[in-house]
Amino acid sequence: MSNRRIYSKKSQFKKYLGIFLFLVVIGAVAFLYLSPMFEQNKPTITFKDKQFWNLKTPLILELSDDTGLEHYSVTYHSKGQEIILNTKVLQKDKKTAKIRIYPPVLNQFNKQAHGKLKIEVNDISKWNFLNGNTTTKTYDIFIDSTPPTAQVIANTYAIRRGGSAVVVVKVKDLNLKKAYISFNKKLKFKLTPFYEEDYYAALIAWDVNIKEFKRVNLVAVDEANNITKVKIPLYIRPLKNKKSTLKVSDKFINKASVEVLKHMHEAIPNDQAEIFIKVNKGVRAQNVNFLRELGLTKMNYNMVDSFKIKPFKRLSGSRQVGNFADERTYVYDGKVIDHAWHLGIDWASIKHADIFTSNAGSVIFKDYLGIYGNAIVIDHGLGLASLYAHTSSSTVEVGDEVKAGQKIANTGATGAVFGDHLHFGIMIQGIEVNPKEWMDKQWIKTRITNILDDAKELIDK
Repeated sequence: MSNRRIYSKKSQFKKYLGIFLFLVVIGAVAFLYLSPMFEQNKPTITFKDKQFWNLKTPLILELSDDTGLEHYSVTYHSKGQEIILNTKVLQKDKKTAKIRIYPPVLNQFNKQAHGKLKIEVNDISKWNFLNGNTTTKTYDIFIDSTPPTAQVIANTYAIRRGGSAVVVVKVKDLNLKKAYISFNKKLKFKLTPFYEEDYYAALIAWDVNIKEFKRVNLVAVDEANNITKVKIPLYIRPLKNKKSTLKVSDKFINKASVEVLKHMHEAIPNDQAEIFIKVNKGVRAQNVNFLRELGLTKMNYNMVDSFKIKPFKRLSGSRQVGNFADERTYVYDGKVIDHAWHLGIDWASIKHADIFTSNAGSVIFKDYLGIYGNAIVIDHGLGLASLYAHTSSSTVEVGDEVKAGQKIANTGATGAVFGDHLHFGIMIQGIEVNPKEWMDKQWIKTRITNILDDAKELIDK
């Protein structure tokens, strides 16, 4: 064999060896970068950048990683002091962890201190020379174990089921997060800044659907979740209401109930009773919830110095055909099929009678609303709104500012009704209450405006 041939074979061997080694390197690099074992994404820490701590309740820390968490540690630092709060090796297959961080034991002179929380977490990746990926973050911690100051300044003496009241309170805290009025722990009423800094007023309602009165509280919560609760003293008055039994006809179902479902693009059941129930129970519940949300999100809760409201007037030349809190039982084909409260006053006059406002306000809703048909809602401030339902036409749009005595619409028969009339409602933060209270000049004076005026005098002292 010639030297040239031997040299050629060696040259080819080196060439193939080089290609092989190159492919091995490329494969190794690809394996390092593409294999889940060597993923390079660092663990994620979910925690507030600025945290307040009351040293009573634990802080919540959330960790996550693409491949799995291995270890974490939490250390508190303050004034040269270092305290390990939590450290743990996790299960290999755990990709998320929700951890409670319990407070350190601090002496009384250090409880208003500013400290830092250092959080370090490793994953199970083999990247970084088999040490895995590490995320380390430091967060500001403010120790606050002092609850907010909260007191009741003035309030309406008594409240009736289905009725309204007003409350004026003082709430103060350097780190106040929220404050509200709680009714039976079921309803929350927003506070409106009133007259001076740290003072608030709220109209509240005893929803007619809540049978038992338990307790009304002023609740104040700061950023550290310190909570102050103060009872609002209220005497209670029973509900005086009417009970009615109404016969449901096929004519009403085919004309009113079906039309409501069609307008709302809802499926129409085959059974007549089911059609009525779907509207009277299901659609009604949707509408009530919508009005509540409207009251909480679209009404104006900006600072008020005073609250002037005139008694709301009855539809001119009308007769009353429906009462507030009428407890209605519906009968179809000789059987009881449903029950519902009537939450407003119905007035009937001539067909397409003019509707005028009694008080100035801002239009926050004008649209079709299920059982209410074409409806208008006007915000009068401090959580008070008026509702005009079943209208045939209107002269206002959302965002319009209306004056007292201004024409806004005409009566009609839209929605779940058979004849032309106006459903007039008064709402407190989206909850329908007894309109007759707000049609009574003396009631408004003694239960609302006098309370607000008395509160202002107390604030000025």
